[in-house]
Amino acid sequence: MKSLSELIVEASLLIGEISVHPDYEALIKKGYYPDLTVGDAYTALAYLISEIDPPVITVPEIPEVEVSYESRA
Repeated sequence: MKSLSELIVEASLLIGEISVHPDYEALIKKGYYPDLTVGDAYTALAYLISEIDPPVITVPEIPEVEVSYESRA
């Protein structure tokens, strides 16, 4: 059985194929404008994948700095 993240990736690729398919483009040219678009479907999948597999943000290491408090007289 495929993992949910694998299925989401596959669905995203299929949505990409749909968006450039000649039949879909012909529908758009004929005035097909649904309330929810192919882009909305892709966005929904992107939100879903970020919930199940959140991106890892690496924070650069901050070098230690020695602070000296020399008195200036």
